[in-house]
Amino acid sequence: MKEKRNFDLLTLGQLLLRLSPPNNERLVRGDIFEKQVGGAELNVAVGVSLLGLHAGVISKLPAHDMGNFMKSKIRSYGISDDYFLYDNSPSARVGIYYYENGAYPRKPKVIYDRSNSSFYSLTIDEIPKETYRASRCFHTTGITLALNETIRDTAVEMIKRFKEAGTLVSFDVNFRGNLWTGEQAKECIERILPYVDIFFCSEDTARLTFKKTGTAKEMMKSFTQEYPISIVASTQRVVHSPKRHSFGSVIYDAGKNRYYEEEPYQDIEVVDRIGSGDAYISGALYGLLTSDFDCAKAVRYGNAASAVKNTIPGDLPSSDLEELETIIRAHSQKGPQSEMAR
Repeated sequence: MKEKRNFDLLTLGQLLLRLSPPNNERLVRGDIFEKQVGGAELNVAVGVSLLGLHAGVISKLPAHDMGNFMKSKIRSYGISDDYFLYDNSPSARVGIYYYENGAYPRKPKVIYDRSNSSFYSLTIDEIPKETYRASRCFHTTGITLALNETIRDTAVEMIKRFKEAGTLVSFDVNFRGNLWTGEQAKECIERILPYVDIFFCSEDTARLTFKKTGTAKEMMKSFTQEYPISIVASTQRVVHSPKRHSFGSVIYDAGKNRYYEEEPYQDIEVVDRIGSGDAYISGALYGLLTSDFDCAKAVRYGNAASAVKNTIPGDLPSSDLEELETIIRAHSQKGPQSEMAR
C-alpha cells in the first residue's frame, strides 16, 4: 500500500520582506515603500497552492510583529505554517530586499539586506523528524545553499534525509553572484545532485557555473548521464527591454530520452519579472505531480505560469488553475481572439 503523505510540496527557504517605491519611482528619490513578502522557495509554494496542491514552507521567522505580518500574508495564500520556526532572541530580524522597477534604458535594481536574519540560524536539530515523510516532493534552491555555512549544512542534510525517506527532491540552481562564486556553487551543488530527481538549471548557468559545453539540450542530457536525475528543465528568456520579454522552456525526460518544448510566449508585457522563474517551477511541478511525470504538461503549465507572473506586481504569483488553463488555450489557438476575458 502506498504511503499517504499530507503535503504535495514542502519548500525550504528564507522569507523576505520586499520594499519597493511605487510604479517607476527610484529608490534614491521616493518617500514611500510598498510592503510585500517574497522569497524564491515561498514563491514556488504559493504557485502550486493556487493551482490546487497542498504546500507548506519550512522557514524561521522572528517572533515579533514583522514575523506575524509575513505569516499572515503567507497563510492567506493557503500555505501551511506547520513548519515555521520562531526566533525569540533580541536580535531576531527578517531579511529585507529593496526593488526598483526599470524602464528602458534603466534596468531594474535589487539591493539586499538579508544577512544575519533569523533564518540564518536554522539548524537540522530544529526540524521535526516526521517532516521528511510529510510530503510527496521537497524543493529548495541554490540561494538557500549560498546564504551561510549553517544553512548550507542544514539544507544539504535535509536533502539527504528527504531522499532517504522516499521523497522526490526538486532543486533549482538559481545562481546569485552576490551570494557566492561560480566555483563555490559548483562544488556544493555537485555534492547534492546525486539526491536530486527534478533539476532546474538555465543554459547560462550550465555553461558559466558548471562549465558545460555543447548545445542547451546536450548540456541538459549530460546532467542525467552524470547523476541519477530524472527530469531537467531549462528556461529560455529573451529580454527585448525591461518591459518586453519572450519566454519559453525545454524539459528533458531521462527515462524516455525525450525533449519537450512548445512555442514561446512572445512580447510579454512585463510589469514585474521578480518571481517569474519561481512561477515557472510551480507550474512545472504542478504538471509533473498531477500526472505520471507528463513533461509536456509541465512545459505548458510552467511556461504559462511564468508568462502571466511577469504581468503581476510583487514576488508572488496570483493565477489559479482556471486562469492558467485559459492562458494555455489562448496560447495554442491561431487566428483572431477576444481582447477581454468575459
